[in-house]
Amino acid sequence: MKCEDKFYEIYHKEPASVAFCPYRICPIGAHVDHNLGKITGLAIDKGIHVAYHPKQNGVIELCSLQFEKRAQWHVRSVFDTRQNDWADYLRGVTIQLSNRYPLSVGLCGVIEGSLPIGGLSSSAAVCISFLRALCDVNGIHLDPSEIIGIAKAAENEYVGVSCGKLDQSCEVYSRKDRLLYLDTRDDSFELIEMPSSAKPYEIAIFFSGVERNLAGSGFNMRVDECRSAAYALKAFAGMEYGKFAETSLRDVPVDVYDRYRDSLPENWRRRADHFFSECARVEAGAEAWRRGDVEEYGRLIFESGHSSIYSYETGSPELKGIYDILTRTDGVYGGRFSGAGFKGCCMALIDPSYRDSIAESVESEYLSQFPALRGKYSFHICHSADGVII
Repeated sequence: MKCEDKFYEIYHKEPASVAFCPYRICPIGAHVDHNLGKITGLAIDKGIHVAYHPKQNGVIELCSLQFEKRAQWHVRSVFDTRQNDWADYLRGVTIQLSNRYPLSVGLCGVIEGSLPIGGLSSSAAVCISFLRALCDVNGIHLDPSEIIGIAKAAENEYVGVSCGKLDQSCEVYSRKDRLLYLDTRDDSFELIEMPSSAKPYEIAIFFSGVERNLAGSGFNMRVDECRSAAYALKAFAGMEYGKFAETSLRDVPVDVYDRYRDSLPENWRRRADHFFSECARVEAGAEAWRRGDVEEYGRLIFESGHSSIYSYETGSPELKGIYDILTRTDGVYGGRFSGAGFKGCCMALIDPSYRDSIAESVESEYLSQFPALRGKYSFHICHSADGVII
């Protein structure tokens, strides 16, 4: 790992330890967790490493191999508002952890991401890996739900991203060769094993070459549109709807949605259409995985991608380009953009015997459409992995 070498170069000593959190993919279940829907996901064998050593004076000093600026603060003195740099996520984690447990020990550390940034929940992974390091040096042990809650709160309350708990849950609960099937309303989940008779698959990641920033994208607007749709549907049906920030489409019965969807403003209707159809796809996808039907699960991934583009109305031109190429590439079971879809990457489940031809054909066609991204676009093969080991 380069982070260990960089740590030694800076501090002239070995790190005390290295914390790790994997990235995740969410093949089916996109854009529903913030409205308490159901999701499926897998952790992958790439992620965020933090090489670190405790600092007894309480100072936190961090640098990243992906960003130039070094960041520094004290565990008991963090800026009240975000500073609009890469370390905001970690300042948010420090505040959230200190609200729950007394902190006295800081750390010096070097952060390394093993894939380009965008689409694989790198923000959640860096939060969780740093959280594990900060807990270690302060002798704090968190249970899985606390890890998820603290990392999510850091993004919601400090960075200002209205994300749900999909990313954090996948990165904590997932286990190798099991599909995580999670209900974000009550946190109940199942780890579904694919039968040995199923066709083989690999996870392919296609980086568009364009990075993203959720806090500056249309992500929060989409979340508000979902809540607005929920508010309106409840009002049409004469239901109690309470506070706007606490309402969700999951509170709306399917028959109420069916009855009143055409009365919604078009944007709100599209968001509701995506939510209810995506939740149905998640349930169908979990059953397909349980049967070992990789092809059917892949078909549902493509459907999810189509709904995210045309009903949820997200996806950059680059990601839509990759998605379109994947739909007509031999050996791809299913694919879609990964993450919020404003930039970042696409993921796909592929037949391993087609790996080389997929890599060549997608790159060739994509770069013919976006030649300026030559040298920035990249292709990676990953496999499912364990989430954070507590």
